[in-house]
Amino acid sequence: MLKILSGFLTGGLILGTATVNYAGPYILREARQQNRVSQGVLIGESTPCELKHLEREQASLKTWRRMAWSDGRLNPWEARHLKWEQDRAGLHIREANPNDYPAW
Repeated sequence: MLKILSGFLTGGLILGTATVNYAGPYILREARQQNRVSQGVLIGESTPCELKHLEREQASLKTWRRMAWSDGRLNPWEARHLKWEQDRAGLHIREANPNDYPAW
């Protein structure tokens, strides 16, 4: 019985690790976007109203990502939609922080 239980635990850990690794790019992108929002506040480019909007948008993105991954996988539609939402959030951050990127 102990061998069966340890087998299930090991299998769950391996599967869970693979899922987290696949979700990694989305989580890292959210972290980078959150960092850009924070930088805009620190250097004074974002107004309190913009900050409130951007923070709400980031929270919505995180909630949507968690719902999409709730079944343990991300189907192609969910992946496209999540990427689109992150692109849109990135554009809003750039509009709020015009000096976020160097002008090329």
